[in-house]
Amino acid sequence: MNWMSPIEIKPLPMPITHRQGIFLIGSCFTEHIGKELQDLKFRTCMNPNGILFETESVCRSLQGYIERKVYTEEDLFFFNDLWQSWDHHSRFSHPDKNACLSQINESQEQANQQLKDADWLIITLGSSFTYRLIEERRWVANCHKYPGTAFEKVMVSIEDQVARLDNLIHRLFHFNNKLKIIFTISPVRHLRDGVVDNNRSKARLLETVHHLVSKFDRLFYFPAYELVVDVLRDYRFYDIDLAHPNYAATQFVMEKFSDYAFDKQTLEMNREFKQLAIAGRHRPQHADTEQHHKFRNLFLEKAIGYQKEYPFLDFNQEVELFK
Repeated sequence: MNWMSPIEIKPLPMPITHRQGIFLIGSCFTEHIGKELQDLKFRTCMNPNGILFETESVCRSLQGYIERKVYTEEDLFFFNDLWQSWDHHSRFSHPDKNACLSQINESQEQANQQLKDADWLIITLGSSFTYRLIEERRWVANCHKYPGTAFEKVMVSIEDQVARLDNLIHRLFHFNNKLKIIFTISPVRHLRDGVVDNNRSKARLLETVHHLVSKFDRLFYFPAYELVVDVLRDYRFYDIDLAHPNYAATQFVMEKFSDYAFDKQTLEMNREFKQLAIAGRHRPQHADTEQHHKFRNLFLEKAIGYQKEYPFLDFNQEVELFK
């Protein structure tokens, strides 16, 4: 008897390796995937603008990286004692205007270089809803707890999302001719939109992405959304808010992504590096014992050995930690 709906995920025709750069952008589910890849020692750049949920913000941000957009004080606004950007997550907000701009522009410059060098771009879209600042007639990536009456909420059509992404993809391929793109749809449920509108929103994203994947041979789709919603299909796999997939769900999705994206050699390297990452997070109850010194020395030797075996990867942080 089957307790889960079967799903066939064809592996990538060209696997991702540790020698390649990965650029990730999109919803909070992007952060789950990105942090896992960082633990596995992949070269990643993750959400240079912070978390982004919808197509318009993702496209505007990527276009800004391509153009090396420099933000000025005219791009900021002051609210709740902080200088903030409508294009950025609140982690960039700062009481000092120059500090805010410095953080943003440093991230922009790094994003330009890393997008230019990346082999893979992973885009995770979360919602078809976007918000427009009524007074300025501009789309915003983050509302920053500004009064809701200042915004107009819009569910963007499939046609508009396809057109926006189609134009962006052509620009991306011109900017970086080796780039390949993986689309995913976030399984996070946007319950503030209501269950019905959340499903309508996700359906538009699915139609948009599959239209584009069928058009470009360097575009691929990974079914993170379907793995949580249709395969796991149970509130056991959601956090207490009933909206965000929990640790078990994200690990399940990551296991499927590993089978989808990596070859046998890369999977073996991942297993080794995962053990190193877990050991690095270990917090001993008695740090001065002989047993703990042996533990640290064991993983110090492993980190030094990996650095010699894989000189194209950086294990300096692990070496210093276990020292």
